[in-house]
Amino acid sequence: MWGLDRLSAYSTPSGTPPPRRDSYSPAPRRGYPSAGPGSLPPRPGLNPRSSSLSLVSPGSSTTSLPNTARPPNGAPRRRPTGGAYYNGPDPIQVLESILGGSPRRPIGAHGDTKGGIQQKPEVVVTDIDFGRLSLHDFVNEEVPEPRQQTSVHTYSAQSVEEYDKEKDKFEDLHKSILACDEVLKSVETYLTNFQADLGAVSAEIESLQNRSVALNTKLENRKVVEKLLGPAVEDISISPAVVRKIAEGPVDEGFVRALADIEKCGKTINAKAKEHPDLKAIQDVKPLLEDLTHRAIERIRDYIVAQIKAIRSPSINAQIIQQQAFLKYKDLYAFLAKHQAELAQQISQAYVYTMRWYYLNHFTRYRTALERIKIHAMDKYDVLGEDPSARRGGNLLGQSRNAPVTYDAFSLGRRRDALKSSSVNALTAHVAEEEKSAHYLEVPFRSFNLALIDNACFEYTFLSTYFAPSQNFHAISRTFASIFEPTLSIGRAVTKSLVETTTDTLGILLCVRLNQHFAFELQRRKVPTVESYVNATNMLLWPRFQQVLDMHCTSLQKLTASLPNRPSTGTTALLQNAASSTAPTPLTQKFANLLQGILALSSEAGDDEPVSVSVGRLRSEYEAYLTKMSKGIGGDARKRERFLCNNYSLVCTILADVEGKLGEEMREHFEKLRAAFDK
Repeated sequence: MWGLDRLSAYSTPSGTPPPRRDSYSPAPRRGYPSAGPGSLPPRPGLNPRSSSLSLVSPGSSTTSLPNTARPPNGAPRRRPTGGAYYNGPDPIQVLESILGGSPRRPIGAHGDTKGGIQQKPEVVVTDIDFGRLSLHDFVNEEVPEPRQQTSVHTYSAQSVEEYDKEKDKFEDLHKSILACDEVLKSVETYLTNFQADLGAVSAEIESLQNRSVALNTKLENRKVVEKLLGPAVEDISISPAVVRKIAEGPVDEGFVRALADIEKCGKTINAKAKEHPDLKAIQDVKPLLEDLTHRAIERIRDYIVAQIKAIRSPSINAQIIQQQAFLKYKDLYAFLAKHQAELAQQISQAYVYTMRWYYLNHFTRYRTALERIKIHAMDKYDVLGEDPSARRGGNLLGQSRNAPVTYDAFSLGRRRDALKSSSVNALTAHVAEEEKSAHYLEVPFRSFNLALIDNACFEYTFLSTYFAPSQNFHAISRTFASIFEPTLSIGRAVTKSLVETTTDTLGILLCVRLNQHFAFELQRRKVPTVESYVNATNMLLWPRFQQVLDMHCTSLQKLTASLPNRPSTGTTALLQNAASSTAPTPLTQKFANLLQGILALSSEAGDDEPVSVSVGRLRSEYEAYLTKMSKGIGGDARKRERFLCNNYSLVCTILADVEGKLGEEMREHFEKLRAAFDK
């Protein structure tokens, strides 16, 4: 059987055949004769370099397949060297059997040679290992004598019997060897493929290393170039995010920042275009930048127009839109005015028309609401020299004739709180429409003008902030005048309607002081464009104040002139009361209250005001009235002096708390008069 030549020489002597000496040729093997003449003796022991397998025997447990290469077919085999024990046939006998000579020792088990002539062996062994010796040396080489010749024949016969007995085991061993060979071939294939793959991976790693070195070199070069060209490229480049924001994004803070980016880029490109007009990068980027600018202008136009239309919506607060839509994104109009001045002017004009309508509409409605407030109607009968009982009509609009008076036309009282009120809000239109109680004229005057001044200041501040980059101070002033002129005309009409027929001296003077406070507020807010309205309001109030004081003086003159002749019932009652008593007259009470109110409202007045002249004239008329009235008192001169002293004392008492330069002068004057008649 194939494979028996590969059995190990270290197997146990019993049951183990000697190693075979046939070649490794893939040709079919011929078996050895078991015994008889012409049979060849077994080959010497296996070459140590050849493969070997341990025979699977009843006493063995493992099979070893050493990984040694088999020699090629026909290659010489070296004889075993060293001290290994050789138990085989004599090589000389083998040689003689090959040459056909008579053996020197019997070969077969029985030594039968058939008549002394050795027959040709059935199988000629051609693969003989001479061990690199010449034929002569190989023949003459001493071969150790076998231990016992008979043992060879006994061993061979025993081996054949064992072969027969262990045939199945040998076949299983052969199959195992074939399977191991197949596995080894598969492993060899895998190892070969793995080696090829390792070679490919090694080549790829080497290629990657070369590419890595090349990329590192390119990276270093790119860093050097980027360091040199980076700033220049960034100056003329626009990121895709900016383009997307301008073209499609909502109008918000990001849109404003994107406008700033393209504005900065545009300045840089224009500057570089002047220095290097043939620069290719500038020629490529500039058209794109122009298209992006046009797109931004288009979106800004649509946004501003939409906000202007929103102001015309009913019940809308324009200040909210101005703060959140215009002032918050004021750079939009600046960008528009820079790149499309004509379009910016048209949008500005549209805004002016819209805001003019807005303020005119709202303040017209507010005036209508304030006109529903009941105002104490003081007429010519509410002057010092007239008798209140002679009033022919009511004191309020719609009040019945000869109704009792519900106000004091000569006492300031709490009316001064209108100047010191901590509330900065005016009456709303809803409250004014629902108000049922009567008020003095300064209440609607203050509410309307407070709302007017507040809106005017806000509008002027808005115009100065929003249109300042494209308009100078004079242009902004003209824009403000275009917006507010109709509304300011309504304010002047309201003031005129309140004071043109009234004789409320203190109310008119309160309006004067309120108007002065408005002027101070305009100066604090730096809104000079409304000063003309303040001056126009003063031109309505001061002349009317002078006219009312003149009416008081005229009425005193008439009353003084009528004293001797007693022309009226009121004068007669006064003369009769004076003739019987030296108590102060009712006119003194009214005069002192009126004077105290005027002086209290003029505590901070300057010398340039006409109040001092008018008050001086009123005082002179009052003194003339007392002097003439004292002459009508019967009795001696001491009683007349007592009458004058009592009246002047009452005036001094009422004027005791007045402040200011004019008030102190008046108080000192009446104190001197009181002292002059107090004897």
